Amino acid sequence: MPGIVGLITKMPREWAEPQLLRMVEALRHESVYETGTWIDESLGVYVGWAVRKNSFSDGMPLYNERKDVVLVFSGEEFPEPGTTRRLKERGHSLNVEGPSYLVHLYEENPVFPAYLNGMFHGLLTDRTRGTTTLFNDRYGMHRLYYHESTDAFYFAAEAKAILRVRPELRTTDPRGLGEFIACGCVLDNRTIFQGIHVLPTASAWTFRNSSIERKDNYFQPREWEEQDPLEPEQYYQELRDVFSRNLPRYFSGSERIAMSLTGGLDTRMIMAWRKPAPGSLPCYSFGGTFRDCHDVRLARQVANVCQQSHSVIRVGDEFLSRFPRYAERTVYLTDGCTDVSHSADLYVNERAAEIAPVRMTGNYGGEVLRRVRAFKPVEPTPALFCPELLSHVGAAKETYAQLIKVHPLSFAVFRQAPWHHYGLLALEQTQLSLRSPYLDNGFVRTVFRAPVSALANNDISLRLIADGDAALRRIRTDRGFGGDKGRVSAAASRGLLEFTFKAEYAYDYGMPQWVARIDHLFSPLHLERFFLGRHKFYHFRVWYRDALSRYVQEMLLDPRTLSRPYLQRNTLEAMVRGHLKGDRNYTTAIHKVLTLELLHRLFLDSTPEMTQLQPASNVFAGGR
Repeated sequence: MPGIVGLITKMPREWAEPQLLRMVEALRHESVYETGTWIDESLGVYVGWAVRKNSFSDGMPLYNERKDVVLVFSGEEFPEPGTTRRLKERGHSLNVEGPSYLVHLYEENPVFPAYLNGMFHGLLTDRTRGTTTLFNDRYGMHRLYYHESTDAFYFAAEAKAILRVRPELRTTDPRGLGEFIACGCVLDNRTIFQGIHVLPTASAWTFRNSSIERKDNYFQPREWEEQDPLEPEQYYQELRDVFSRNLPRYFSGSERIAMSLTGGLDTRMIMAWRKPAPGSLPCYSFGGTFRDCHDVRLARQVANVCQQSHSVIRVGDEFLSRFPRYAERTVYLTDGCTDVSHSADLYVNERAAEIAPVRMTGNYGGEVLRRVRAFKPVEPTPALFCPELLSHVGAAKETYAQLIKVHPLSFAVFRQAPWHHYGLLALEQTQLSLRSPYLDNGFVRTVFRAPVSALANNDISLRLIADGDAALRRIRTDRGFGGDKGRVSAAASRGLLEFTFKAEYAYDYGMPQWVARIDHLFSPLHLERFFLGRHKFYHFRVWYRDALSRYVQEMLLDPRTLSRPYLQRNTLEAMVRGHLKGDRNYTTAIHKVLTLELLHRLFLDSTPEMTQLQPASNVFAGGR
């Protein structure tokens, strides 16, 4: 995704600059990306960037008037209203739009970047002080990887940029691999790659004379955890005030914005308080081919009430026909941080970018307001992996058990978000800018003061919707909350929706093996058509079995795959044949092994000179 890369070193320019150029090239994924570099040889600073044209951080680097402070910034920042005006009144020259004010904020406040609000990272050089500061946002959502060698300190928005110039790092870290298999993500700021780490949340690392001087954190979660809780009504009033006051920030800027609308509570809250003028905020939802799912049907109603257009981006035959390419790009673009099941998300976000370059979402609302825990360790398919790797899978469970021993909201926003949610976010942000008001600093700080009673149900969210737009409160959600039905009817509706939700899960990737055998006996009846598509727009169990069967077979039964030392060959062969026959369900295992195999072919087996995504297979999707 767009971001910065570079190195800080005492080595001569003729050694460092070619490495910088190769790192920048590693981030050039799309034709809409602009790239650039900035070098201060005296300080040993070599920094480059890739940015989407016309996005918030286009136009790097930023200078103060004396040009002794230089900032390279990536991501987006949502300041307090009047920030630009106040800086102009103090004599600073800056543009009306864009991030030029940021370099002056550093001059005005010594605790920079502590008060910045958004998902970002950057490098700031103060030539007068002789310092360089590498920093990121307090949630660590705009990720920076780093590697410390004897020659240089390397940093990059994508691990592949470091791998490009340090080929000796093209090896897996067993601990990180075990965590990825168990949890779907790597924990505790590790990565899958040996020797490459993730910059911790709220970092401000200072360099002097081309060497690291301090590894500081400008924010600690306890600052919010130790606030006094509020009484229920006071909490609601403060939450409503901060949400309504700060929401307009996320609709600022010159780029066109569209609403990624679902049938849930969190996008509904945004629509209720944004109150867009008729026809000013295009809305879209993601859908499948079996039927209009609840997200599509309810989002259409919400858009209609708000007098906005609504379109559906469907995942169907076009995606399936190009699945090998989307699977490979998903793994490549995210450095293996998300599995091939999110290839459908890459497809829909490509098309969403054609509607608008900025996508407004309700992401992270459930995690913040309701402290939803989105992942936990899961046992892999028995006998699929070798005992040595399984020991690291077991260690991942122990690591997870220790990491959750914090304030639940701190786990959600400072651990779960940057580790588990990062992969999908990084994939989406290769195509467009993704925004959510639910990681707003003021909003999250207020939610830390929630009384226990506010976490017991969805009443706070429903009340916020009603106070913003009563008509939207009368439309039920995809899980049956809200609406204008009576208590008994509402309970029945929620019960039915909960049943269909669980039934779809059970009929898709969660289908137990004994049910798979029964379903296979009745395969001529195509029972999946009754269950699938009510809540989800992708259905990999049946796709792997049917439309993608050739790709699955030729990838996973390829001698290269079967020879991986951490896989048990006989189990993998039986797993693939059972799933393709249809009397077994190994959807999640196929996700995992396909992802690991693509990781090998794209990063670990490839040559250091790889400059772009190379197809891992010439096999195209096809039915049986």
